[in-house]
Amino acid sequence: MPTPRDVLTPDALAMLQTVASTGSFAAAARTLNLVPSALSYRVRLIEDALDVLLFDRSGRQARVTEAGVELLREASRLLGEIDSVANRVKRVATGWEPMLTIAVDSVIARDPLLDLVNAFYALEPPTRLKLRDETLLGTIEALTSGEADLAIGAVLDAASLAFTASGIRSRPIGKLAFVYAVAPHHPLARIDEPLSDDVLKRYRAVAAADSSRAGPSMTVNLVGGQDVLTVPTMQAKLAAQLHGLGGGFLPEPMARPYIEAGHLVERKTVRVQPLATMHCAWRIPAAGNPGRALQWWLEQFEHEGSRRALLERHRGR
Repeated sequence: MPTPRDVLTPDALAMLQTVASTGSFAAAARTLNLVPSALSYRVRLIEDALDVLLFDRSGRQARVTEAGVELLREASRLLGEIDSVANRVKRVATGWEPMLTIAVDSVIARDPLLDLVNAFYALEPPTRLKLRDETLLGTIEALTSGEADLAIGAVLDAASLAFTASGIRSRPIGKLAFVYAVAPHHPLARIDEPLSDDVLKRYRAVAAADSSRAGPSMTVNLVGGQDVLTVPTMQAKLAAQLHGLGGGFLPEPMARPYIEAGHLVERKTVRVQPLATMHCAWRIPAAGNPGRALQWWLEQFEHEGSRRALLERHRGR
């Protein structure tokens, strides 16, 4: 006896749709260029394999049963998926990657990143996107480990880590200044500036954890012996400092709206305020040339406006 997998073919699903849309086996048979008995036999095979009745034949019309309605609903979805896969395969053959994974450092502004995602989808590409949240060395590690194809906001470039030979390329996207900030009710908001390391050491720091898992991790601008609250991302670090849970350096564009609104207080420190060069980095495929999806993203970094927005246009600015 045929199984459901044997009988639920694309042709069979389309045939059931025709019976439902025409309202009778006779009309559907004419549309499909079949004799009614052959059509009835094929439908009965499907019903027997599923052990359900798909059409009520008690009258002159073929009325769809509840089970039939559910099957036809899924049939529309499955046939649409088949068409979608076929179109995606055709476009992949023209140089589009099936999947592009992007590691995004937590210092990168999310709104302009999602604007780029929206512009990418407007191309109707067959490529599916996967975004990964990373921090510090975890951003470049996702790339070198093969878990990502593109890294945005990497603190290190390919040359400084000698990755060039392993097929990693990079380019700077801009410099990112950091400011030391605390909540207005934090004790450091009232101590005379500039704040020395000895002063900072008395109070808890908030640090964004390096998301590196296999390689070395990085800590930035912490004072030895200082109590530290470690959080997963730069956005979580900002939130913790807004709550007065500690102090620390934040990306200036991320902190500025809260400083101007009086929710954070910028403080001068004896140690030099960090100025980091951020990079985008990508893996060159074994074939030698980037796929069309990766190439599109790399082209966006050629525009100064896009680069600046990714570093500066945080929510509230």
